[in-house]
Amino acid sequence: MKINDPKSVFEIDFFENLTGDIAAPSAKDIEDIGARIRAMREEKGVALEELSRLTGFDVAFLSGIETGQVQPQLGTMIKLSKALDSAFGRLVSGTGDKLYSITRKSERLATSRSTSTAGKKHLYSYKSLAPGVKGRHMEAFLVQLLPAADKEISVHDGEEFVFVLDGTALLEIGDERFELEPGDSAYYLGTTPHIISAKENKATILAVLHQG
Repeated sequence: MKINDPKSVFEIDFFENLTGDIAAPSAKDIEDIGARIRAMREEKGVALEELSRLTGFDVAFLSGIETGQVQPQLGTMIKLSKALDSAFGRLVSGTGDKLYSITRKSERLATSRSTSTAGKKHLYSYKSLAPGVKGRHMEAFLVQLLPAADKEISVHDGEEFVFVLDGTALLEIGDERFELEPGDSAYYLGTTPHIISAKENKATILAVLHQG
């Protein structure tokens, strides 16, 4: 993002490398999330059928997540962490052991991505910006949104804050629809039915999720 770019939020190029393409994750990065969920479920002694009852997700969908065939949305992981009585951050980026976290641009965690329930359509990619803090209840992400062909409404516990860095994001929440431009932000309860996507091509947002 250049200084004279009319879409720039600030008159500096601080976000130039922040809002570029987020590379597709490797197979290992995808498998890690599924493996963490499976390990946590087995550690709690919870069968897939019981996890299905607790979350409302189909057994086949949960199995697809654990085997890496489906990459869960962030809202889905919040529901899973709640059902498994574990911190949301442990699912996303592992268990932290620090009192604070300083994340350099070159040290951001590997990219993860979310797909549709069937696992066939890429919905968005994200990077965790503040991992490593022990007992944290808040997660910050850099998220690259794509247009939503299928409207998969998200409902979960916790709260969300989003700040648009680049492009135009569409936020459908409750019965209302908002177009958010660079510099716009939104704060809402996850229990309100919502979906956020790019209006066209792609949009990049900063998203902060509080597990609640």
